Amino acid sequence: MDLQDFAPEPLYFDQPSLPEVQALIAQAAQRYADGGADALLQRAAALAPEDLTVLVARYRFYFYQHRHADALAVAHRAMAVVAPLIGFPEDWRQIDSNHLQAGVGRSFTLVRFYLMALKGAALLLLRMGEQPQAVAMLEQVQALDANDRLGAAALLQTVADHSI
Repeated sequence: MDLQDFAPEPLYFDQPSLPEVQALIAQAAQRYADGGADALLQRAAALAPEDLTVLVARYRFYFYQHRHADALAVAHRAMAVVAPLIGFPEDWRQIDSNHLQAGVGRSFTLVRFYLMALKGAALLLLRMGEQPQAVAMLEQVQALDANDRLGAAALLQTVADHSI
């Protein structure tokens, strides 16, 4: 299955968020430089803990702040929110091609979102020095993404090139 070959369907940010949540995210973007963004994003998460727009905003904030453990927790939360929507098991290690096929039947874009969150979690683990877990996650993404549209192979090659 080619994870780039899909018919247009709504993306996570096309889903309506509560107006208060939208306002908090907008305020957080304005307050990024002065340190006020974190509290605003926390409030948005309290109001809408399963809103993918909130989860992505929090992930990006923590990632760019080099708060890798916080970003990793958000990536895992995003996967936990999306998995039941596409019929994936709770544990990413258990996802196989049958789950992938069924998931794509429900929402191609959410399958891609899930796999990108898994890849993002792996990248964070690499930055945190947790190479074995990161490699396992990247290998899972690669196994599910036959044409390597998500780029897991390049990350795995980079890890291999820099291993002792």
